[in-house]
Amino acid sequence: MFAVIKTGGRQYRVVPDDVLEIGKIAGDVGTIVQLGEVLLVGGEQPVLGMPTVAGASVAAEVLQHKRGPKVISFKKRRRKNSKRKRGYRDEITVLRITEILTNDNKPTIGPRPKKEKPVVATPDDGDDEAPKAARKKAPAKKPAAKKTAKAPAKAAAKPRAKPDAKKAPAKKAAAKGKSDKK
Repeated sequence: MFAVIKTGGRQYRVVPDDVLEIGKIAGDVGTIVQLGEVLLVGGEQPVLGMPTVAGASVAAEVLQHKRGPKVISFKKRRRKNSKRKRGYRDEITVLRITEILTNDNKPTIGPRPKKEKPVVATPDDGDDEAPKAARKKAPAKKPAAKKTAKAPAKAAAKPRAKPDAKKAPAKKAAAKGKSDKK
């Protein structure tokens, strides 16, 4: 069984256990929310809504609230020294569809329990020498090589192969105009 729902101005085709990202909706993480705008309920006999299916809803568990990728809006008017850069990130809610309900039914499936992370026991002091030996430290960095004063001495010892560049000749004085003579 599937359904087509509408939320946040978009339409989604969903089946139970689907995980989808929609625009932010109210609801705490781990709670069940009902989405009431069901446009179509499909299955053996599909029911098409005009505009929505009466008495149908979709139950979903809120998994996470997060922000979407950064979107940058850059506008430039060439040759006008005008540009504008603005960006934003959409607020997103991640849902897991739990069930598709018809005939004004209430959700029967609750939120899934969170998986607990296994706790790793730490070894006691002095009991296990092998794990301590297995842990290796990062190798120490080698000290940087010392710079010596040999480079300036070599430069002073070399004779110059090329003479200094010739200076440009001085500019000639401006010619006197005819107006100066009288």
